[in-house]
Amino acid sequence: MLKITLNRGLVGKKDTQIKIVKALGLRKFGSSVIHADSPTIRGMTNKISHLITVETVEVKDEDKKPWTKKTPIQKPAAAAAAANRAAEAAKPAAKAAPAAKAKAKAAK
Repeated sequence: MLKITLNRGLVGKKDTQIKIVKALGLRKFGSSVIHADSPTIRGMTNKISHLITVETVEVKDEDKKPWTKKTPIQKPAAAAAAANRAAEAAKPAAKAAPAAKAKAKAAK
């Protein structure tokens, strides 16, 4: 496992370097992330080696994957808004049924 720490700021850096830093999950000066040691990560760290420090660390429990993202907790207001949108989407289908009945009555 590699612990990558951003040691320099991104002001005035090339766009490609900034994109690599963001892709590694580093947000601001002093932030650190842990990634699996792979050729992809090594290549990214080589391109921005002047901005970061890389340390090799050992994870005690291999089942713990610190580089995976956790699912965000949905706020109650967002959940309510999502429920309202779902209800609004269902209303046109419910309104279509009475209209079909009215057409059937008019046809008789």
